[in-house]
Amino acid sequence: MSSTFSREERKILVSVSGAHFVSHVHILALPPLFPLMRDAMGVGFLELGLALTVLNVVTFFTQAPMGLLVDRLGARRMLVAGLLLGGLGYVLAGLGGGYSWLLVGAFLAGLANSVYHPADYAILGSSIEDAHVGRAFSLHTFAGYLGSAAAPFLMLGVSYVAGLGTALVVAGLLGPLAAIPLLRGARQEKPAPRRAKAEAGGPRLLNAAVLSLTVFFTLIALGNGGIQSFAVSAWNAASGISLAAANVALTAWLAASAMGVLAGGYVADRTKRHGLVAAFGLGAAAVLLLVAGLGDLPALPLTLVMTLSGFLSGMIMPSRDMMVRAAAPPGQAGAAFGLVSTGFSIGGIAGPVLFGWLLDHGQPHAMFAIASALLIGAVLMSLVQELRRGRRLVMAPAE
Repeated sequence: MSSTFSREERKILVSVSGAHFVSHVHILALPPLFPLMRDAMGVGFLELGLALTVLNVVTFFTQAPMGLLVDRLGARRMLVAGLLLGGLGYVLAGLGGGYSWLLVGAFLAGLANSVYHPADYAILGSSIEDAHVGRAFSLHTFAGYLGSAAAPFLMLGVSYVAGLGTALVVAGLLGPLAAIPLLRGARQEKPAPRRAKAEAGGPRLLNAAVLSLTVFFTLIALGNGGIQSFAVSAWNAASGISLAAANVALTAWLAASAMGVLAGGYVADRTKRHGLVAAFGLGAAAVLLLVAGLGDLPALPLTLVMTLSGFLSGMIMPSRDMMVRAAAPPGQAGAAFGLVSTGFSIGGIAGPVLFGWLLDHGQPHAMFAIASALLIGAVLMSLVQELRRGRRLVMAPAE
């Protein structure tokens, strides 16, 4: 098997990663504009926050069903539909201008957001050679990081030059633009044959491996989401470190996570023991978060500790995705990724409430302790997956 991407694989990887870039721009398109929206729409931050809640709740309830549709109707078709739907949502919000149109746009963006993970991973997992599918997953994830980083600059820049409504329309137009390279493959894609409802002894989607990976994703989303949203406030409250220094440490964590994702692709392609990779990376990252949160470190040591923790957190992500790929029953990759990705939504809904409550009650150190404990829980779940993998290998010759 070749260790480099073929021309066709590169085309697929670029088009799918482009869609993932746009999906992250759409997720973070609204928050940078909230101060402008508050004045333009005459609403408060509570109402604006409700738009994000709508997006996340819609994604949570529709992601697993969308995964089933990805397997049934075709991953490329569904990905094109998601890009067009998300684009439509932001165009309507920009042209409508009012708060009600913002909620409509958030609803459509949440529905579109539920398509991306199951469709992206189904395409990459079936189209990229096994020898470098880990790197494909890592580049796909890295494209999402780039989208998250680009969103504030894009939205504020366009709004400054051309106004709030134009910024939302521009964000929307990114959807159909990213769909163009996928159109040919979507037209040629054939729907999967309808599967029998009950195949004796056949693998089921709701098996122990997929369900435990859903918990695994939820724990990671809760732990890392707490750090991303509240670490700066917690450091400032716990040790009096300046907001500027705390933001530098958090930025270093995020940037190192992106670099770790790229390195993790090479790691994932060189081992089949992805559960052990995840356990090592998350365990070490959790210990470093404890040091960063409980050690009252000065600015420079804090930044160095967070940089290493972020790199390790990012490094495990391609192996995390390979674990899902291995656990997915044949022909149900989209459904498996759709189901486990609901863990992201659970983390996005529950995490802010939990960690916000801790800070409101004067417990900044507890925030880091709980975030680390959640990651340790994910370590245990990854070790369970590795044990399952070992049992499958032992039983394989007898089948």
